[in-house]
Amino acid sequence: MRYIRYGFWAIVAICLIAVGLANRGLVTLRAMPEFLADLLGMSPVIELPLYVVIAASVGVGLLVGFMWEWLREHRFRAEAKSQTRAAKGLRREVDRLKAEKHEGKDEVLALLEQSS
Repeated sequence: MRYIRYGFWAIVAICLIAVGLANRGLVTLRAMPEFLADLLGMSPVIELPLYVVIAASVGVGLLVGFMWEWLREHRFRAEAKSQTRAAKGLRREVDRLKAEKHEGKDEVLALLEQSS
């Protein structure tokens, strides 16, 4: 199974290297359209290889998706936390009631009653 995983990641690495080599050309990235940049008098421009732009776009898309999903699932995590807190409180109450039930009895008989 380990070799299958290594083989899969080797294929992914080869594909990424091939995409990087095929897309080495420089592209110009502008922060805003030219007419707006002329109007404001500033034009942030950067030139990067296309594979860097592709990889950064995929990375940003993954981060946005993960954050969106994390925020969406907040109510489920909060509900699970409150249910866990309630279950712990009920367990403590059951243990307290069991201790009160067997108070004043013989310890051996209390243990036998508790195990059944």
